Amino acid sequence: MTTEATPPSTAASPSARQVWTRTRGIALALVVLLAAAVAIATIRSDARHGTLDPRSADRQGSGAVAELLADRGVDTSVVTTLDEARAAADADTTLLVAAPDLLTPEQQRALRTATTGAAGRTVLVAPGSPSVERLAPGVTADPANSLDSTLSPDCALPAARRAGTAETGGMRYTTTHLDADECYPSDRLATLVRIPETGGDGTGDTVVIGAPDILFNDRLDKQGNASLALQLLGSRPHLVWYLPTLSDTAAADEDDQRGFFDLLPSGWLWGTLQLFIAAAVAALWRARRLGPLVPENLPVAIRASETVEGRARLYRKANARDRAATALRSTTRIRLAPLVGVPLTQAHTPEALLPPLSAHLHRHGDGQTLHTLLFGPPPGDDAALVSLADQLDALEREVRRP
Repeated sequence: MTTEATPPSTAASPSARQVWTRTRGIALALVVLLAAAVAIATIRSDARHGTLDPRSADRQGSGAVAELLADRGVDTSVVTTLDEARAAADADTTLLVAAPDLLTPEQQRALRTATTGAAGRTVLVAPGSPSVERLAPGVTADPANSLDSTLSPDCALPAARRAGTAETGGMRYTTTHLDADECYPSDRLATLVRIPETGGDGTGDTVVIGAPDILFNDRLDKQGNASLALQLLGSRPHLVWYLPTLSDTAAADEDDQRGFFDLLPSGWLWGTLQLFIAAAVAALWRARRLGPLVPENLPVAIRASETVEGRARLYRKANARDRAATALRSTTRIRLAPLVGVPLTQAHTPEALLPPLSAHLHRHGDGQTLHTLLFGPPPGDDAALVSLADQLDALEREVRRP
């Protein structure tokens, strides 16, 4: 007998049109998401670019301050690493730290060590707690911010009295230094603190300001912002503008290397935990019963051909040719075993099934072909799977033939 398959009437693989029909929705969604991402990135790229950067002309950049200082003979240089900031600390330099909270505790301590005794001025822009306690010991940040942005100086600091009202409202501070200048109070807590240096020649100082508004391009012409900014930053001939970055690992201790979960606010962690609890409760509610599964009769009768067709489509969608071939061969062996006198318990054993099957077919020298057909490797493509099914059908018909 021969077990060659007849050519299939239809192609086993889906056509290009079928593939496009199935995937066009996903492709369209990806295109829309990509276009939205590009649009958002384009819009946001101009919204916050160059914040507190003296080279930036954006609304929240600080290019205008640098230009005004240059007219007064003060040169401004930008540094982005801790080593550069530490090297620049001297008596003729004002060191402005634009984002102190980006520094690790070890970096903050190293910067404080470099500026102490240098007789220069250090300006800290809106440091939070505990950053301000490391960079300006004796100063503590209050957890509540100022409700008003525009405040009056109400202190004896000459720069503040000449500038008048300014937009310093933001972080509020208290200090234990008796000789410190506490200016622009909000509910009796200062939003600008100047701490004179006690060692060295006594000309150095540290200025802590609670908000960056007086340095922004779009706020410089409001109130006394320009006057206050120029006086605070123009007291020395050189201004070093330090823009800390997260990529700067100088002087960072291994204990300060924070992981992903350390960077998440505590509220996010608690919120995620609550979501997991809610999901678990919802799963228990939807389960409706906590006991063992109970078999139930199907509400409608499903024809066997529909079940076979549905399973075949699932196999085809998942490219599970190996599982489909295993199911076809296993079912064929189970049907052939009783016909050749082999117990069902041995139907899947080649040594027990193949000899009587070969004798029944009078094909004593073709045992290898039967072994490949009933126990061989999975087909390589859909056409080979269709051919295998045809050959198995032909073999079963041959065995059943009287």
